[in-house]
Amino acid sequence: MAAALSRALKLPGKKGSELGEYDPLTQADSEDESEEDDLVLNYPRNGLGRDSCLGTGSSKLRGGRSGRLVGAEDEAQEDEEEEEDEWRERLPSKSRQDRDDMKGMQYWSHRDSGRDRTGEDRGGPGPLGGAGLGVRSSEAEEKRMRMKSAIRTAFFLVPVVCATLLVLLCAFLIPCQKGGLGNRTQWERELGDAGGVTPPALALWDVDGDSVEDVLLGVTECTNDTHSTQGNKIYSAVALSAVSGQVLWRKVMRESVMYIQCGLQYSSQPSPVCLLIGKSILMAINGTTGKILWSVLLKNIESQAVLLPDLQGDTVPDLLVATLPADEALDLSLTLISGLTGAKLGHPVPFNLTGQGKLIGPLLHETQQGAYYILFGLGNVEAISLRDIYFRATGKLPITQPLRRKDSSWEELKKTNSSSFIHNYRHVALVILGSERVEFLLPLVAGFGNNHNSLDTVSNLNATKSEWVLVYGSSKLSVLRQTDMHKKWTYKSPPIHSQPALGHFNDDGILDLFFQHSANGIMKAEVIDGVDGHLLWTAEFVCPRLVLEASAMSTSTGLSAFVFWASEPIKAETVPKATVAPGVAAAEPLIRKLFLLHPVYPTILLELTSTTHTTVTSAVSYQENQKDASYITVSSRPTPDSEPGARIVKSMSLRAAITKGQIVRLGESNKAGEPVKPGVFEVNKFFRHLTFKNQ
Repeated sequence: MAAALSRALKLPGKKGSELGEYDPLTQADSEDESEEDDLVLNYPRNGLGRDSCLGTGSSKLRGGRSGRLVGAEDEAQEDEEEEEDEWRERLPSKSRQDRDDMKGMQYWSHRDSGRDRTGEDRGGPGPLGGAGLGVRSSEAEEKRMRMKSAIRTAFFLVPVVCATLLVLLCAFLIPCQKGGLGNRTQWERELGDAGGVTPPALALWDVDGDSVEDVLLGVTECTNDTHSTQGNKIYSAVALSAVSGQVLWRKVMRESVMYIQCGLQYSSQPSPVCLLIGKSILMAINGTTGKILWSVLLKNIESQAVLLPDLQGDTVPDLLVATLPADEALDLSLTLISGLTGAKLGHPVPFNLTGQGKLIGPLLHETQQGAYYILFGLGNVEAISLRDIYFRATGKLPITQPLRRKDSSWEELKKTNSSSFIHNYRHVALVILGSERVEFLLPLVAGFGNNHNSLDTVSNLNATKSEWVLVYGSSKLSVLRQTDMHKKWTYKSPPIHSQPALGHFNDDGILDLFFQHSANGIMKAEVIDGVDGHLLWTAEFVCPRLVLEASAMSTSTGLSAFVFWASEPIKAETVPKATVAPGVAAAEPLIRKLFLLHPVYPTILLELTSTTHTTVTSAVSYQENQKDASYITVSSRPTPDSEPGARIVKSMSLRAAITKGQIVRLGESNKAGEPVKPGVFEVNKFFRHLTFKNQ
């Protein structure tokens, strides 16, 4: 009834002097909307609250009709209880919580419907009528919040997306550098015919500009399948790509190539310059194209070229080679050659040497006083100043003042030991070591050996100022001081047949020496301390019947890895030395193996590969970008005696070979039942993380 009264008061045309005048037209609605009347009475904001819109006269109206209002409220409560009982009977399976939810929904729906009608009657814009302005302000605030949230999300997502695109660009779109590890597959190439066990000329130099050292090789090919003579052989020098093994260029020669040297630099020639040295010709070529730059004819060349300082002032280093003199009564001649034009500087300087045996040098040595001397000899070591050689060849002194120097301490030796001089055509040479036959002389510098015959100035400068390693008497090894060429220490061993490899076996910063010697079918490998000459490591193997020097490579650990050829290792506790009778050579093994030794695990060898081929020479090439090294071998494939063997050139990545290598243990000392130390997992983890770097 209260709702009907409210509508009667607000109907158009029904307003009188008293706002609370009763209208019988609305009486019929009071009974149907009893529940709504109750809600209106309970919420003063519908417009019927005390002291709101009824004014002062409304209290009388409420007082006069309180009885009917109370009766209407009682009827509304009874209707609600009857409806609730009906719902309970209809939904016996519903839980009390569900019924409460349904009642709440009915309550809010009634409230919203009443609120909508009230707003419409008052002419308000929305459900709250006069409160529509507040609704619009809350909607605007909500839009601003959504905008702020979108901006924050954008500021977070944009950098993440940019970073992701950058990573994808670097990982997939930018191409790898040429010569990457993925492109450097192992390759093998058959090139020419084998000439017995004589090693061919081999050199390494980057001639195609891909930052990887390529392979330059002297090749001999027979024109038919029969035994070849000098007339039906084709000689050439070939450059092979280190990445794929493809032929970059080929230069046909009229005679066999004995030496290949690269690294000579011209200011007008950006490409590397290489020297091809035969028995009677020395030729300079463009290392990239193979075209001839100059050539000079000489007689009976006996050595590779020695890089000298610039003698003429043309900014290009000059060269020196050893030749046999025209006078057969003399032993050896030293010839000076212009590095720029190839012209001979003066005439050859001959010597009548006291020693007999293997040619030693020539090598360039710089003393502490800055004087240059040439070391050479036949089975011994002799020295003569570069100033004297140039003066005897040209009749004048060198142009630059440093080349005119002589070392007073070296020249003083001539006066104190006159029996150690050779006088011939007034050319005086100082005999450094003449009592025992010399086998090898090499500078004590890292990386020397393994076809170290480059002509670059930096590496040769380091070699000229170093101490020297001397192998003499076939079983003695000494280190000579750089100051006066006197022996620092001497180590005695069985006969040494190959040049020592120089590397770091310990962390004292001094190069140590790895060498091999064979006797009675057993090959023994040893490492000697470069400080005082005491033994650091040794192992015995079945002799592989090879005369091939080992290789030493610098690694990421600061120590060197040593790679060498051998057969099965001999363990002292299982194979006694007496199994091979003295003087009886062991049978040639069928399989030769390539082992890697690292000082961190001296009782462990890693077998990299095995072959039945006879390897005659080898070299090591470094790839700085991939922190890897390639082991390059030239070998001959075994064939029937009636056919010439094929020459095989092979390049093998050491890191790839290590991942497939097999562990070989030397001298196991673990007791029965105890785990083997170091473990396989530990060893594999170490070698797989091992990287190589240029020395």
